[in-house]
Amino acid sequence: MMNFVFFSPHFPAYCAEFCYHLNHCGARVLGIGDVEYDALGDKLKQSLTEYRKVDHLEDYDAVLRTVGYYIHKYGKIDRFESLNEHWLELEAAIRTDFHIPGTKLDFIANLKQKSKMDKYFLKSGVKAIRSLTSLSRMSKVKQFAAEVGYPLVVKPNQGAGAHMTYKLDNERELEQFIKNKPADVEFILQEYIDGVLHTYDGLVNKDGEVVFAASHVFPHSIMDAVNTNDHFHYYCLKEVSPDIEDAGRRVIQAYGIKERFFHLEFFKSKRDGTIIGLEVNMRPPGTWMTDAINYSYDMDIYKQWATMVVHNRVDGPFIGKYYTGFASRKPHLEYEYEHHDIVDQLGERLVRHEPIVGVPSKTRGNYAYQFRSSSLDVVKDMAAYIQAVRAYAEVTT
Repeated sequence: MMNFVFFSPHFPAYCAEFCYHLNHCGARVLGIGDVEYDALGDKLKQSLTEYRKVDHLEDYDAVLRTVGYYIHKYGKIDRFESLNEHWLELEAAIRTDFHIPGTKLDFIANLKQKSKMDKYFLKSGVKAIRSLTSLSRMSKVKQFAAEVGYPLVVKPNQGAGAHMTYKLDNERELEQFIKNKPADVEFILQEYIDGVLHTYDGLVNKDGEVVFAASHVFPHSIMDAVNTNDHFHYYCLKEVSPDIEDAGRRVIQAYGIKERFFHLEFFKSKRDGTIIGLEVNMRPPGTWMTDAINYSYDMDIYKQWATMVVHNRVDGPFIGKYYTGFASRKPHLEYEYEHHDIVDQLGERLVRHEPIVGVPSKTRGNYAYQFRSSSLDVVKDMAAYIQAVRAYAEVTT
């Protein structure tokens, strides 16, 4: 029996689905979290063979001791995962210390630091965004700006979700940012790409083979949505476009990653359609995208991941049947249509709607809707209906 230690199985919430299917595939699922056992949902409780609470998940010694306890009680640990980007380094340290299969400490920087991703894009033959990783010398910063031109994008070298990511339109904004940037965060400066964000999301098995892939499109900039406190939306496509498929497979091969969920981000240039590598994430995509995959393909991606991990296989073939959309709303905007209007208008095409709570609500919105149709145009119309902002006529006297 596979001994699988699932770190932070209660957060994000969809981790319960991964644990459930690991258990049903025959794995022994051992949880480590920072909440009381009674606070876990019933489905998660039923999926865990045992659960141990630590006071702080950042307390490496406490986590180390808990893994040692599980080894003493159950034997060798076969996997240690959280499926959460925040814990990539801790996972790698535990795997290194206990010789558990998976990414180790000597490789983890390649998955966390954007400055190190470029070499893998180049190795794969995928064009990379031109970047400057050291912002300590203003002369070099201005030289880079002169080479690539404005606007520029600045972001943390490690991080996700467009947090502290900004577009700088001119030299004055660049100088202001360099002067006021947080001293404890390492930033990277990049050329601005006028393109549409496409993702390549899926599963790669222990033999390095991509066994499932899907793709999402973000018509509007996530960076702009975060910085302007705007709503945003995306679509899960029925099929992966050939150019994204080709680029994604080559990046996976270049990294040599095995037995993982992956979430790769590319820009498709609006000018000439060139595919440009943006980021590499070896985790499931967020913001309901795993469920968007399920609704688009009429499948259970959580089950397929667990089956791949435990048995090194997936079911398939997987045929996309629907386009699935996601559209969020923010409380400071006045919308044309009320919630009941949306429910009535979308009808059975509306597959999910609920509040977004906690930290994700700051960037993703406070309420979101998920919907699907066999027509992409219909999905686009539904997103527009949900996010239609009330227009006020100008009053003149």
